Amino acid sequence: MAYKALKAARGVPGGRDAMRMMQKMGMKMDEIPDVSSVIIRTSTKDIVIDEPSVTAINMQGQTMYQIAGGRVSESQPQSSAPSGPSEADVQLVAQQTGASAEDAAKALVEAGGDLAKAILSLKQNAA
Repeated sequence: MAYKALKAARGVPGGRDAMRMMQKMGMKMDEIPDVSSVIIRTSTKDIVIDEPSVTAINMQGQTMYQIAGGRVSESQPQSSAPSGPSEADVQLVAQQTGASAEDAAKALVEAGGDLAKAILSLKQNAA
């Protein structure tokens, strides 16, 4: 009882009062259930938080996420594999060699993306 009186004297609202104040301000908090991990990816590292408590806070149309607890580890970011040659490269090789876009793309993959090697390879195969 003395604690409640102390909090009230200092102007710090109790749990129920705090929830009412948040609702009046248009603030809504929801815990996100069953979160297994959160990954924060930067250009130099990945920060992995396993088994955290995550709360979504929506206030005035903005959603914020609060992450608490959990085991934290850091790792180097995983580099994604290239998805293949660009459409511009494929068109250039096809135009230079008279090959189809499919053959040009295949030659670019085999040449490791090197335009000159792909063009020479297709020209040699055509001769």
